[in-house]
Amino acid sequence: MRRFLLAGLALCLSAFAAGAATLDTITQHGNVRIGYVADEAPFSSSKPGARPVGYAIDLCGKIADGIERQVPQLKREYIEVTLANGFDAVKNGQVDLLCGAITVNLKRREIVDFSQPIFLTGATALLRKDSPGYLQTIFLEKPAVRPVSQRGASTRVIGVRASTTTGVTLREALATQVTKTKLADFDTHEDGLAALEDRRIDAYIADQVLLISLAKRARDPSSLEIGDRLFTHEPYAIAMRRNDADFRLLADRALTDFYLSDDFLPLLENYFGAEAPMLHTQIIMEHVPG
Repeated sequence: MRRFLLAGLALCLSAFAAGAATLDTITQHGNVRIGYVADEAPFSSSKPGARPVGYAIDLCGKIADGIERQVPQLKREYIEVTLANGFDAVKNGQVDLLCGAITVNLKRREIVDFSQPIFLTGATALLRKDSPGYLQTIFLEKPAVRPVSQRGASTRVIGVRASTTTGVTLREALATQVTKTKLADFDTHEDGLAALEDRRIDAYIADQVLLISLAKRARDPSSLEIGDRLFTHEPYAIAMRRNDADFRLLADRALTDFYLSDDFLPLLENYFGAEAPMLHTQIIMEHVPG
C-alpha cells in the first residue's frame, strides 16, 4: 500500500510541475529559456560561440524585459532547437519562448500557444535566371523573355526545407495532381541554396522574406531571382506553452508596448530596410489593441 501511495504522490507532483504556470517556473529558476532556430536569418541566426541575433530574437528580448519587471535580475538562456523538435521543447517545458520564422497554424496550436503576430509574409520561389520557363510563369508576375534551361522540363525537382508549413502545403497540392514534379527536403536553407546553385533542383521554395536574405548569401546573387507571387499566407509569432493565459498576456502586452513605441520602426529598418514602413503598418494593424 505504501508503495502505491508513494507512486501516486510522485505522479501527482510530476503532473503539477508539468502544469505549473510559466512565470512561476521562471521565477523559481531565475532565468527565461529562449529557444531559437539558427538557420532563419533575419529572424534568428547564430555563429559558434556568439549569442543569437535577429528580429524575432530582439522581440523575445522585449518579452524578457517585461518578465524582468516581475523577476528582478532575470537571466536569459538561449537554447538552439530545430523546427522538428522546437514545438515539443516548448510543450515539455525545455524552453519558455520559441523565436524565429515561426508560422502559426491550427496543427501547431494543438501543441503550443502563440503570441500576437510579429510578422506577415508568404511563400514563393528562389529561382535561377535560367530555371525552367514554367516556374518563371508560376512565380514571377512578369517573367523575362530569356533562354531557360532545357533540362528543367525533365527534372522538375523543387526544394523545400523539411518540417515547414510550406513543405506540407506543397505536398498536399501535388497529391491532387498528376505531375512529374518532385519535392526534395533539405535540413537547412543553406543546403537548399547550394542545391539550386549546383542545379540539383530547379527552384527552392520558402517564405519570401527568408529567400531575400538567403539570396544575398549566394555565390552569385545576380544569377538568382525571387518570386513576387505569394501562394501562402504566413503569419509569424512567438510560441509558448498552452493553457497559460497570464503568460501570453504578459508577452502580448510587452509586444504591444514596443510596437507603439518610437523604437519599433528603427528596428524594422535595421532588418528589412526600405520595406520597413509597409511592414510597420501591417504589424500595427494586426497587433492586440492597448
